[in-house]
Amino acid sequence: MNATIELLQSHRSIRKFTEQKIPRELLHELIRAGQCAATSNHVQAYSVIHVTNPENRQAIAELAGGQAYIADCSDFLVFCADMKRSTNAAERAGAEVVRGTTEQLVVASVDTALMAQNVAVAAESERLGLCYIGGIRNNPAEVSSLLRLPEDVYPVFGMCLGYPDQNPEVKPRLPVESILMEDYYRDDQEEQQVSGFDSTMNEYYRERSGGNKDTNWSEQLKPLFTTKLRPHMQGFLQGKGFGLK
Repeated sequence: MNATIELLQSHRSIRKFTEQKIPRELLHELIRAGQCAATSNHVQAYSVIHVTNPENRQAIAELAGGQAYIADCSDFLVFCADMKRSTNAAERAGAEVVRGTTEQLVVASVDTALMAQNVAVAAESERLGLCYIGGIRNNPAEVSSLLRLPEDVYPVFGMCLGYPDQNPEVKPRLPVESILMEDYYRDDQEEQQVSGFDSTMNEYYRERSGGNKDTNWSEQLKPLFTTKLRPHMQGFLQGKGFGLK
């Protein structure tokens, strides 16, 4: 196994950081690495807000569900899907632009995710730790107001960055056989594969918690399809100019 694959397979979410600060030059290098990710038609439909104001970071920590490490980490970034820059450029070039399409939402969201993952891998290659923060979508309007995000820009997720002060184990993933399918989608082994993975995750949670957490993958998924649905996102995205045409 080469060093790159080993690095990718050793990813963990880090939620406890030392007080050591990331040099600004290194942070900029991480962003430049992010910019080298694939981007649809070279649109580069993203912007990154580096939140340095302590009060703003504390406010975002509360808006994201009380995640204190947003305020405690060395650097906190908010990755935004941004169609404003590119549509304005096309308009200045003489195009009668169409805004707010579903495809534009998909392109900007995918571009942002690819860029952020490049930043994540680059950060881990420098022995930094990170944690994605999807919780900013709990209150996206408030976060957008705080960061002064204009129309055609929305916050996709945040990222805590810093030097790790913990060493958690790598969380197991589904077996390759569960997600890699030849030629056609197959689900004939789905229940059996999920059952096996539930056993793996139950063992992982019990070992990590000293026996205090008795759950599994399927149980952990339940809130995502019952209470953590964020129904406000549709109206919020429409209000930001992503009209889903």
